[in-house]
Amino acid sequence: MNWKKLSSKYISKHKYFTARVDKCEMPDGKIVEEYYVVELPVSACALAITEDGNVVMARQYRHPLQETILEIPGGFIDPGEESQKAIARELLEETGYEFSSIEYVGKVAANPGVLDSYTELFLAQGGKKVAGQSLDHNEEIEIILYPLEEVRAMLNRNQIVQSLHVSCLLYAFNKLDAQNTNL
Repeated sequence: MNWKKLSSKYISKHKYFTARVDKCEMPDGKIVEEYYVVELPVSACALAITEDGNVVMARQYRHPLQETILEIPGGFIDPGEESQKAIARELLEETGYEFSSIEYVGKVAANPGVLDSYTELFLAQGGKKVAGQSLDHNEEIEIILYPLEEVRAMLNRNQIVQSLHVSCLLYAFNKLDAQNTNL
């Protein structure tokens, strides 16, 4: 069922945008002359809940959309970094919060027809503000706290549009609901 890669040529090599064109042979022998693949680092995001039950959300401008949207915190995992440590680092850098519990809830592939990476999904609980933000030079992130049930309502009203974050919220809410059922 797997395709055989006959050749591969990079057309862009950048830390956040590496693209190549592959020539492949399908199992039935058909040749695919040009299959474009974008290589991205693995990323992580989290439904991050503070000690008092609020969700830490990030509002930021996204240039490809030319809009400011509401998201959950997250970012790329550094080479060799464990995903749980990466999301803890990203949460601290973007929000200034540390969390007493960080649980893995799944992984998703944003667009496996073009992108070659996954996003690791987490539920972070027990957040406490311990520092200011430590943002990259090209980041402007406004942190907003929302009650947990308001975030669920925003999700259901399609007010959170970043697809990887929607997936994370769905898996994390399922985890929370299962925890509450078992009490």
